[in-house]
Amino acid sequence: MQDTKFDGLMLKNLMEAGHTWLKTNHQTVNALNVFPVPDGDTGTNMLLTMNSAIAEVNASGQNGAGAVAAAFAQGALMGARGNSGVILSQVLRGMVATLRAVGGGVAGASDVAAALKAASAASYEAVLKP
Repeated sequence: MQDTKFDGLMLKNLMEAGHTWLKTNHQTVNALNVFPVPDGDTGTNMLLTMNSAIAEVNASGQNGAGAVAAAFAQGALMGARGNSGVILSQVLRGMVATLRAVGGGVAGASDVAAALKAASAASYEAVLKP
């Protein structure tokens, strides 16, 4: 069985799909908000953070998986809004450390799985009491 490869374009397309989902559903996420207090803006803050992240990737012109992930994480960090935006930026930061190490700018499924595991760990570290 051949390992699926993720290059920067595929990663960018996946992130844009997530961004589109959040644009469509941010009000639903707002209604679910309970952390740290139910202030009703979690979805909006995540959307604003994603807007910044997508803009950074588009401006970077990068093509490798690690470089795209790094631009996405940088944009999210610099544009993070509220607690949910900061946590989202830390999820992306966790992914970057793994994807940057991928040779040739193309990640395999096992690299992506490791990146998601690192993202999960980073998100829990970003919250005092998850």
